[in-house]
Amino acid sequence: MNLLSFLLLVLLMLSSGPEKYECARVLTLINFCKETIWPGIFPGGSFNDGGFELKSGQAILFKTPEGGWTGRVWGRTGCKFDRNGIGSCQTGDCGNTLKCGGSGKTPVSLAEFNLAAKDFYDVSLVDGFNLPLAIAPVNGKGNCSIAGCDSDLRQDCPSELSVKANGTGKVIACRSACDVFDTDQYCCRGSYGTPDVCHATSYSKKFKAACPTSYSYAYDDPSSLFTCFGADYIITFCSSRNQTVCTFHDHKLVCNKKANGSNPLRLCWSAMFALLLMNSWFML
Repeated sequence: MNLLSFLLLVLLMLSSGPEKYECARVLTLINFCKETIWPGIFPGGSFNDGGFELKSGQAILFKTPEGGWTGRVWGRTGCKFDRNGIGSCQTGDCGNTLKCGGSGKTPVSLAEFNLAAKDFYDVSLVDGFNLPLAIAPVNGKGNCSIAGCDSDLRQDCPSELSVKANGTGKVIACRSACDVFDTDQYCCRGSYGTPDVCHATSYSKKFKAACPTSYSYAYDDPSSLFTCFGADYIITFCSSRNQTVCTFHDHKLVCNKKANGSNPLRLCWSAMFALLLMNSWFML
């Protein structure tokens, strides 16, 4: 779904009568990257079978399963699939298929959720980094902080952790120290298998500086694991954690924060109206 279609869908929902969406828990995925990505979701039975294409500027809405959902969301890059959905990706690959039946191959940035009466969510770089990724709760109660990345670690990845594209030498992902060196100290296992012993390393500190509200190593819980009650979630790729983002809930457009003391709903409507005009102009 392109941006114009997404906005028109929101307008249609707002103008319609009561429907099953009234009490929905909604996941909204938005691609702010300059490139096309292929999000993966596992388990993905309720989310377009776990994989789909999302072009730059596109957004897509999903309703979570009734009774809660535990799973993960990530972005795949550099993918090529045939008409049957068979192919591969440079990063985040999930078994040579568009529709993911398992987790993405490391290194990959992960959005992790346990949605129940009390929600737990985080962005994890424990398995490495391939895209800036953020989670913004809306409509929730409690702490409900924004989790994720402000920076693109690919631009400043240590050479020993870098993953480069074949032929171009471009850094396309940044591996974790555990993945590269496979030691107990970096992997928080064996004699380093408790939070009292396993601490941040120079590599995880670099990840943490770039992404202060993301997991940088296994026991990075205090500043990385967040809770909220009854929220919807906006998952953004290549955006700032502080960026205002909006979605649809209960026949209303809602945003993750206020800006300069103004009503964010009005600001988003203004922005959406401008985008509609721009899209209409470019289509002429």
